Amino acid sequence: MNPTVKQSYELARAQYAAHGIDTDEALERLSRIKLSVHCWQGDDVRGFLFREQELSGGISVTGSYPGAARTPQELRADLERAFSLIPGKHKVNLHAIYADTEEAVDLNELEPKHFQRWVDWAKEQGLGLDFNPTCFSHPKAADGFTLSHPDEAVRRFWIEHCQASRRIGASFGEQLGQPCVTNVWVPDGYKDVPADRLAPRRRLKEALDEVFAEPLDPAHHLDAVESKLFGLGSEAYVVGSHEFYMGYGLQNDKLICLDSGHFHPTETISNKLSSLSLFASGILLHVSRPMRWDSDHVVILDDELLEIARELVRGDLLERTFIGLDFFDGSINRVAAWVIGTRSTLKALLRALLEPAEALRQAELDGDYTTRLALAEEFKSYPFGAVWDYYCERSGVPAREAWLDDVKAYEREVQLPRGEAARV
Repeated sequence: MNPTVKQSYELARAQYAAHGIDTDEALERLSRIKLSVHCWQGDDVRGFLFREQELSGGISVTGSYPGAARTPQELRADLERAFSLIPGKHKVNLHAIYADTEEAVDLNELEPKHFQRWVDWAKEQGLGLDFNPTCFSHPKAADGFTLSHPDEAVRRFWIEHCQASRRIGASFGEQLGQPCVTNVWVPDGYKDVPADRLAPRRRLKEALDEVFAEPLDPAHHLDAVESKLFGLGSEAYVVGSHEFYMGYGLQNDKLICLDSGHFHPTETISNKLSSLSLFASGILLHVSRPMRWDSDHVVILDDELLEIARELVRGDLLERTFIGLDFFDGSINRVAAWVIGTRSTLKALLRALLEPAEALRQAELDGDYTTRLALAEEFKSYPFGAVWDYYCERSGVPAREAWLDDVKAYEREVQLPRGEAARV
């Protein structure tokens, strides 16, 4: 280890210890957190089942930076490079369109065997896997409806796809020895004001009841449902609203997914966590960065990310919350996007673990708001960066921006030649 990093850590450790904060314990807690890193950042949500199908369902990726993964092998190689620059052991979040198979198969025909190469790779890498049915970018989703579709035959197709997805997720959990979270999100909605808001929601509820009818071992598999406020093509009405899924999740004991980009631009999810935690058995958290809408910018260490981390730590919610990333930016190097977003999320969690939560709570209970404000402000400049650098080096990954040289070399040697090969 770099002696300067070690020395800086010891100085920081002493400063935090003066307030009763054990930096070693904080790092031990951080090392146990598994973030679910989304595969779709690596290829702009194209997947491998229907490469020529245009993105739909409000999915939009900006940019054409060279080097996107074109095959499952390339995507796994890119993920490996990203994980080599991120401290800790984590999970990979797959969508159904990322099946690794030569077999021609539609979404409702998918089976665990179509993802076995992903499972074998995850075992080799010491990673977990999460899963999502892909209810978009498919001819049967072209009119904007899937599980709430008025046509029973189309609705049946999507029910069968989600049922298949749950079985695939359960196989992941069984083989990898850790639960797979399978998250259901559908883009269903109207661009303009509908005449009937109730009927589509009734159809969605009934479809979900069928999807979740098969009992699965929670040691292997957990269900989650995800809402959205609006999307491209569904600006006026989304069938799966927050109120719909909160009610459904609470009534049916499902994880409720909060995506930081799926609410009103001025609405934050950090303020929802404490309320939801009192009633939900668990929470799935999708960390994104909306820029005035659900624009899925790369996550950075901003105020809302810090507030989310504080709520998870101060509310003792880490054991009940499954944290995943959900952004896709095609305007920058895609491996760098993973590294920046994942490291930023871990940094936010570390900062929260290093704050004097008990002292702040006690000051608040005592009505001493002066102390509460003073401590909160002073700790913003405490040397958490020294603790982070130590954690990175201890984990065998570069500290600070040193990782960027590795990504630039990978871009030159691996990613850029992909585009050259495509032109030959």
